[in-house]
Amino acid sequence: MKQRITVLGSSGSIGKNTLDVVARHPDRYEVFALSAATQVELLLAQCAAFRPRYAVMASPPHARELAGRLREAGLSTEVLQQPDALQAIASHPEADVVMGAIVGAAGLAPCLAAARAGKRLLLANKEALVVGGEVFMRAVREGGATLLPIDSEHSAIFQSLPEDPACWPRRVQHVLLTASGGPFRTRDPATLQDVTPEEACAHPNFSMGRKISIDSATMMNKALEVIEARWLFDLAPERIKVVIHPQQIIHSMVQFVDSSIIAQLGTPDMRVPIACGLAWPERVASGAETLDFTRLAALTFEEADERRFPGLHLSWQALRAAPGTTAVLNAANEVAVAAFLDGRIRFDQIHALNLATLEAVVPSKPDCLQSLLALDAETRSVAEGLVERLFALH
Repeated sequence: MKQRITVLGSSGSIGKNTLDVVARHPDRYEVFALSAATQVELLLAQCAAFRPRYAVMASPPHARELAGRLREAGLSTEVLQQPDALQAIASHPEADVVMGAIVGAAGLAPCLAAARAGKRLLLANKEALVVGGEVFMRAVREGGATLLPIDSEHSAIFQSLPEDPACWPRRVQHVLLTASGGPFRTRDPATLQDVTPEEACAHPNFSMGRKISIDSATMMNKALEVIEARWLFDLAPERIKVVIHPQQIIHSMVQFVDSSIIAQLGTPDMRVPIACGLAWPERVASGAETLDFTRLAALTFEEADERRFPGLHLSWQALRAAPGTTAVLNAANEVAVAAFLDGRIRFDQIHALNLATLEAVVPSKPDCLQSLLALDAETRSVAEGLVERLFALH
């Protein structure tokens, strides 16, 4: 029987790669529902190709336009427009697998809905854990969901760990997240104030969305991944390490108490962890190029320099601070990245804005979705005020 798949965020790179893998296995998978923000043409084409039962757009005007275009094309996909439409397709009884690929805190509510409904949840939205943390993992446990990481680093750790989580505490010494170092790995930190959005988005290995590309350039993406790893694998913060590996052939590693290390290697192609999540514990073809060891250049590793990447080191600080601090860090960073892309702050001020917001917002322990969203909204308001008062360029 085919697995029915809901893709939250089908217009992004993860969503498109998911559909690419699904299309390679029509005997195993069918698309149940798709969602996008505002890209009507792309979602229309995806509906024509995969014939989902439902489609959701974040913007009501775009949803109405899509519904009209679907009718004109003679396609039967129903466009849902109610406020909880994303939660509806994520928790629908007929959906077997949910790909959570909506970027940012906006993906938290539908991913929580999928977890509570006991779905196989393929988590590419790291903010669900960075913001949700304990609340999210409690929903996974209580709903009986199967949570599988899709970030290449966390998928690599998952694949390298023993299958029985009960033995992890006594066997695992550390997990080592690898990072490319982004486009400014060798650039003099004193020159970073001159960085343009175009330069910051030029990732050396991947083509990604603008927000994720900026996070890679500041290494804030790795800070969020440290926080995500803490919750995914129930690890104390000091057991999570980061190492710069520019080639990104080793996607991450697990060091055991006997000092042995197991790593997952492969070409830098997101279809590999996506295929792993879709088929686990089986394996299916992903479409990615096979790694040819005879053509590999040297694999190199470097320390993650705190002077060059100060944002990375906020992750451990936030994990040791009051509950909810990681949610504050995430919201502050989203505001800071948007302000940089809009030309309101400099690249080097992203970290300064994150620090100032962390100092200004003192969270009370969030214990449900509503309190998490309230903390997120409060933090964004504070961060926006700081942009206007303290970090304006003019």
